[in-house]
Amino acid sequence: MKPAIRLATPEDAEQMLAIYAPLVATTSISFELEPPTIDQMRQRIRETLERWPWVSCEDQEAIVGYAYAGQHRRRAAYQWSVDVSVYVHERARRMGIGQALYTSLFNILVLQGFYNAYAGIALPNRASVRLHESLGFKPVGVYHGVGYKLGAWHDVGWWQRTLQPRRPDPQPPCSLDAARADPAWAAVLASGVALLRFEL
Repeated sequence: MKPAIRLATPEDAEQMLAIYAPLVATTSISFELEPPTIDQMRQRIRETLERWPWVSCEDQEAIVGYAYAGQHRRRAAYQWSVDVSVYVHERARRMGIGQALYTSLFNILVLQGFYNAYAGIALPNRASVRLHESLGFKPVGVYHGVGYKLGAWHDVGWWQRTLQPRRPDPQPPCSLDAARADPAWAAVLASGVALLRFEL
C-alpha cells in the first residue's frame, strides 16, 4: 500500500494522540500542559472538520503525520485567515511528510476560498522554522515570554503565508463539505503526495 494523504476522521484520534502526546508531556512545542484524552482528540477532529480541513499522512495503514487548519480570530473580518499546525511522528521525520501535508492542506484552503495562513512556533525550534519558511512563510513577529511551561518562560514566533492573491471583493470561504463536492477535490487532496520520500 503506497503512502497516502487523506481527510482525517475521529477514528484517527488514537494514532494522532500517539504522535502528539509526547510533545505535550516533554517539550514546549505545544503549550498544553496535559495531553488530551482520546475522546477529547476525537472531539477536536469532529469540530475542526465542521469547517476546516484536517488531513493525515498514512503509510501501511499507520498515521505518520497530520496537519489541520482552524479559526484565526473570531471577528468576522478575519474569516479569510486561518491558523495551521503540522505534526510528524518522530520515526518518520525527514521524509517530506510535513511539506506534503501542508501542500495538500493549503490547496484545500485555497479551494475553500481562504487567503492567509498563520503559524505560531514556540522558540527555539529550528526544524519547524525551516519547514515553514521552505513553504513560503514569512516571519511577522514574536510574542516574548508569552508562555510558561516546564519551568521556563517561552517566546512564540509568528509566521504568515499568503495562500492566494487577495481579491478586492472576496466571497466568504465555502464549507469543507462544499469543497469536497468540487470536481477538483481529489486532485487537491492528493497534491502533496508527490513530495513524500518514503523508501518503498
